Parts: sequence; structure tokens; C-alpha cells
Amino acid sequence: MLLELCAYNLESCLIAEKAGAGRIELCSNPLEGGVTPSFGLIATAMERVAIPVYPMLRPRGGNFVYGADELEVMKKDILQCREMGCVGIATGVSLADSRLDADAMKQIVAWAYPMEVTCHKVFDRVPDAYEALDVLLAAGVTRLLTSGLERTALGGAQLIAEMKAYTQGRMVIMPGGGVRAGNLREIAEKTSAGEFHSSGILNMAVSQTADEYEVRAMVSVLKEI
Repeated sequence: MLLELCAYNLESCLIAEKAGAGRIELCSNPLEGGVTPSFGLIATAMERVAIPVYPMLRPRGGNFVYGADELEVMKKDILQCREMGCVGIATGVSLADSRLDADAMKQIVAWAYPMEVTCHKVFDRVPDAYEALDVLLAAGVTRLLTSGLERTALGGAQLIAEMKAYTQGRMVIMPGGGVRAGNLREIAEKTSAGEFHSSGILNMAVSQTADEYEVRAMVSVLKEI
């Protein structure tokens, strides 16, 4: 059982490792839902922690429909992450109708290789979960971060469990969205997932840094399951 911590700063990265998280999704600008962090932050995080750091590759806030110029920026960012020694990234591209962009996802996986690719919560905007799963499987995406097309992972737990069964181990299904120590056991039981995603932030309006005690509590729950 693994906890991935979504970190918006170096302090959260240090807390993630100290508290027992197994992986970091590194982002910038939480008010936009996370965008590509600076390469200085990526490099410093990788120097300071031993657990894997997966940068989010998202060139801007707003929607996830990217034109050719934005995809070129993403390509350069992906290649730079690969050159830096990142073992994975988190990203996603959609079409104007909210379906996943199959061609772009295949291209991203090719650019990223041998890094792992996690599809982030762009997935939760799709009109058809199973069509989107097929797109990701065909592209060779390693992992899907999802709240089961609902606002929270607990609300979408049934669909998450069904998607996990559908993929038959070909892709990791990782619940995320409102995951906290108080509901993590229930989410784990209802989804049968083995990896979980949380920012560990208790009040975004007060702090953009993970709460160490909350992260420790989530790790403790996963150890008990």
C-alpha cells in the first residue's frame, strides 16, 4: 500500500519522505489545480528526498485542451524531466468534447519513455470512463489518478473498483480527491486499490503545505490494512 503525496513546495516534499509517503507528485500553483513546477524545484526536491518525484506536466491552468505550440512546450518539459533522471511524470490532454486526446497521450508516452506516465484528474471530466480507459491502455499509460468521475474518491469508489477490475492489472488505478486519514480505510476497502493520492493539506486557504501529522496518519492507516 502506497501513499502518493501531491506537493506544491519543497517543505511538503520533505514532509512526504519523513512521514512515510512512497512517492511525490510535484506541482506548482495549487489555485490553478497544479501546473508544471520550476526545474529548480524539481532538481532540489530530487536532491533532498530519496522517494520518487513525479513532476506534473501542465503548461497552464484552465482546460486541458492544448494546441500544437503548447504540446511542443510539454515535449520540451518532458524531455528535460527525463534528462534530469525523473522516473515518472503526471499529465493529461483532452479534446474539446472532454474525451481524452488519444493521439496526444500516445505521443506523450513515447516522449517520456522510459519514464512512467500517470494520467491525472483530467480523466474525471470524460463523458465515458471506459472509452477513456481504453485510450490510456492503448497509449501505454502506467497509472490513472481518479476520483471515479465524482468530486471525491469516496463518492466515486464504486466506479474506481469497477475500473480496477476492467483494467485487470494492466494499469494502476489510484484513488485521489478528498482522501484523508479519516476516510482512507473506507476508500481502500471499497476500491481494493493499492495506491492512494492526497495533498495532506487540511485547509488550503490557510496553508499550501502538507500537514505532517495528517500524512503520518494516512501512512499508518495503509500499514494497518
